[in-house]
Amino acid sequence: MMKKSKLNLPNALSLLRVILVPFFMAAIIFMNGKFGIWGRVVPAIIFALTGLTDMLDGKIARKYNLVTDFGKFIDPLADKFMVFGALIAILTSYSYIASLFVWVSAVVMLRELAITSLRLVVAGKSGIVIAASWWGKVKTATQIVALVVIILEPVVFGKLYNVYDNPIASYVAMAAILITTVGSGISYIKAYWPHLDTNK
Repeated sequence: MMKKSKLNLPNALSLLRVILVPFFMAAIIFMNGKFGIWGRVVPAIIFALTGLTDMLDGKIARKYNLVTDFGKFIDPLADKFMVFGALIAILTSYSYIASLFVWVSAVVMLRELAITSLRLVVAGKSGIVIAASWWGKVKTATQIVALVVIILEPVVFGKLYNVYDNPIASYVAMAAILITTVGSGISYIKAYWPHLDTNK
């Protein structure tokens, strides 16, 4: 049987996600406050396209039996690059939400690092890999949508209220990120905990 190429379509989409990360980071950072509404719309479009690759690669891999070891490695890594890149870019560019967003970013990053470490420990010792839970999928989708809302808030809601004094949509988006991030983290800890031996 012919060996599946590492660069099948799902893996190519994951790699594309990694490649797009510096582009939307640069768009958020260098277009902020410039080019009118396009300073928000362009980075939002690039980030949304990046998020779309995340939704497509897994579905295509499972549907067409294109799951590879390389794909199992690059897909979650690309997800973390995508989310971490957006968090850092927004935190350094949107000062009006920075005092609260820094704590949201810290929770997201700590959750991702903790669950990734837990997966590695359990998989390394017992070979058990817990599949992505419903909470995990909701968390990723919520993060993508919420970050797009934060980027586009001045464009979409700027005529309704003073976004920079009272960023209501960003507050709601950050609350959604926190709820799904913490909820998914707890669900993974519960799933992995029975496979951990705390005496070793």
